[in-house]
Amino acid sequence: MSERWNPQSVQPIWVNNEWVTGEGELPVVDPSTGEVFARVATVGRSVVQSAIGTAFRAWDAWRRLTGRERGRCLLRIADAVDRRADEFARTITRENGKPLAQARAEVAMTVDHLQWFAEEARRAYGRVVPQQVAGKRHLVLRQPVGVVGAIAPWNFPLVLAVRKAAPALAAGCPVVLKPASATPLSAVLLCEAIEAADLPPGVFHLVVGTAAEIGAEFTQNPLCRKITFTGSTAVGRELMRAAGEQIKKLSLELGGHAPAIVFEDADLEIALQQSLIAKFRNTGQSCIAANRLYVQRSIFGTFVDAFVERTKALKVGGGFEPDVEIGPLIDAAAVEHALAQVEDAVAQGAQIACGGRRLDRPGFFFEPTVLTDVPRHAQCMTEESFAPLVPIVPFDTEEEVIAAANDTEYGLAAYLFTQRLDRAWRVAEALEAGTVAVNDGVPAVSCCPFGGFKQSGMGRELGTEGLDAFLETKHVSLGNIG
Repeated sequence: MSERWNPQSVQPIWVNNEWVTGEGELPVVDPSTGEVFARVATVGRSVVQSAIGTAFRAWDAWRRLTGRERGRCLLRIADAVDRRADEFARTITRENGKPLAQARAEVAMTVDHLQWFAEEARRAYGRVVPQQVAGKRHLVLRQPVGVVGAIAPWNFPLVLAVRKAAPALAAGCPVVLKPASATPLSAVLLCEAIEAADLPPGVFHLVVGTAAEIGAEFTQNPLCRKITFTGSTAVGRELMRAAGEQIKKLSLELGGHAPAIVFEDADLEIALQQSLIAKFRNTGQSCIAANRLYVQRSIFGTFVDAFVERTKALKVGGGFEPDVEIGPLIDAAAVEHALAQVEDAVAQGAQIACGGRRLDRPGFFFEPTVLTDVPRHAQCMTEESFAPLVPIVPFDTEEEVIAAANDTEYGLAAYLFTQRLDRAWRVAEALEAGTVAVNDGVPAVSCCPFGGFKQSGMGRELGTEGLDAFLETKHVSLGNIG
């Protein structure tokens, strides 16, 4: 494939039914080199306001389509993405840095999300409620909430944008999408797929620009009825405060601090394979990454030795290099954050089993790192790392490790490894997390809900709950019936 992106020209964005060059430009950096390789147009708040107005005017016709008709639109988008899967994957790797094989998996999951919600579009079920008074009938209807402001993150720039846009469109809601400033190109390609799918005018818009300005318009514009966001807990709190002025509906998928627990009865090979995936997929830059690894003391030494050996064997490099497993971090600040967590842990007595350094090469590379003897109050034990960095801590009893795993303000995901069904059931129920994966390092699927407990967010994406998030519930009481 010839290289499409060019830093000498500005890529237009899709807003108000046309490709526009905007009011400014945003440089896009390749994390594997640290160099600008593309530029994307940006818009100011007035254009965002205009896009929301256009989406609002398009809403009535879009919601009046049958779910089956909206589903066909989503299937056309899915086909358009699938036809250009290699181009999408290469763009993800270029702007995000993840290994190309993982970028291809992200594109495949994107297509699956679109297909899932294409089918769910016709299943926005209401119900008939038996009356309590003679002469009345009661109906419960499910109707689209309205224009949706969607804010997507950089770590999975395509699939997490579609996790918001697909159910909203399926429900009958127009979408105004703001991608992360670090990774806008995947969203540009998505808009091309949407244009090729021939959606009605005004149903989808892409706005790139200052996060504060776009967020303010989303929260303050009464025509924007809902905001869906993936990102940090700190930003989620700010959105809640701002949206509270209009009691605006929110779906928030926020930070994580996932524990992974390896019990002594676990299948060691499965535990090693799947915990490595849970930790190091996307270079550790995942909200559901295994951030703390607890291993039962009787197998602690054996497990740590094997885990460190496999971590050292992971190939680090640019995403297009053959067989690479660990790519660069997103930017220089991410590398500094990882270094700071290592320095903090070591200052408190932790030992570096492997890694712990930035790599001496262009780009934002950090060695896959394993820490042992880590005190419970070290930063890496209390804060999200978002890097290929994991502390491994021993535990003795089931009760002890459940308490440690739940001792956090976060609750997005948790992992456990055991061959005992009674333990799997008991511990899964006890862990305070929206997703609990048993002997599984990649638990997210289109057909099951995804979201967090506690300060990891509110609402759910995917599954039937993903469609529900964009529907209002209306009771209709019919009097004087028969």
